[in-house]
Amino acid sequence: MLPSLPRNARLPINRCNLPAAILGSLTFQQHPVALKLDGVEALHHALFARLAGLGDSAERAAVFMAHMNAAFSLEHPEEAGYNATRPYGRAKASYLKVLRGWAFDADGREGAVLKGWVESRFGLLPRHHGGPIRDFSGPVYRHYLEQRSGGLYNTNSLEAQFDLLYSFAQHELTLRWPATTHLSLYRGVNRLGSYEELGETGPNRRVVLLNSLNSFTSERERACEFGDHILTAQVPLAKVLFFNGLLPGKLCGEAEFGVIGGVYEVNLSVE
Repeated sequence: MLPSLPRNARLPINRCNLPAAILGSLTFQQHPVALKLDGVEALHHALFARLAGLGDSAERAAVFMAHMNAAFSLEHPEEAGYNATRPYGRAKASYLKVLRGWAFDADGREGAVLKGWVESRFGLLPRHHGGPIRDFSGPVYRHYLEQRSGGLYNTNSLEAQFDLLYSFAQHELTLRWPATTHLSLYRGVNRLGSYEELGETGPNRRVVLLNSLNSFTSERERACEFGDHILTAQVPLAKVLFFNGLLPGKLCGEAEFGVIGGVYEVNLSVE
C-alpha cells in the first residue's frame, strides 16, 4: 500500500478543486491533474483572456504585473484605503516583497506568510518553521502563527495576490513545458534525518513528507552547493508556485522553484 498523507499534516477543507488528502498524496505525485483555486480564473477572466492571445513570455509577464498592480493598487496604496498616519501600515508589502523575503529566510515572516497561504489554499499544514512542527499547541507552531498573522496584518489582500501568482505560473508552465506533467528538480540537504521518512521503494529511493512549501532548483550543480545529499524529485507542474524566469528581472535566484509539499518519492544521492 502506498504511504498516505498523515492526518496531522492536513486540514479537512481547502480552497481548490481537490482535498488535501488527495493532492498531498504519493498517488497525486505519480498521477497529477491540474489544481484550480476557487474563483481565481473567474475573477480575473479578463487577464487570462488577454494572456491567451500573447505568444511572447516577456510580454505575458509584463501584462500580468500590470494587472497585479492595478487589481491590488500596489503602486497607489491610498486607493485601497492606506493611510500613512495610521500605525503599522504596510503599504509596501506585496507578493514580490514576500518572495524576496522567502529567498532570504524561508523561516522568517515572509516564509510564514507563504506557508500559511499553502495551508489555507491547499490544506497542507507546515511541518517546519524554525524547527519541526509536530505539536500544534507547542511554541514552534505558535511562533509560526505569530509570524504569519504579523506578515498579513494591514496588507492589501496579500494571499489573494498569491492566488493570482500561482494561477499565472500554472498558465506559463503549460506553455513553456507543453505535454509535460513533471519536472526533475533537486534539493541539497545536509541531514536526511530532518525529513519525515514514510518508507522506502528501492535502493536510495525514499518516500518523504515535505514541508508545505519547499525550495528546489532545476540545476543539480546548484543543489550541491547547499548540502552533501541531493534529493531528486519528479515534481508535478501543478505543485509549482513560482520559478526563476517567471517574471524577468523580478524573480532571480539559484534556478529556484517554489514547490508545494505533501508526500513525495525522491531519489537520494551523496555528493
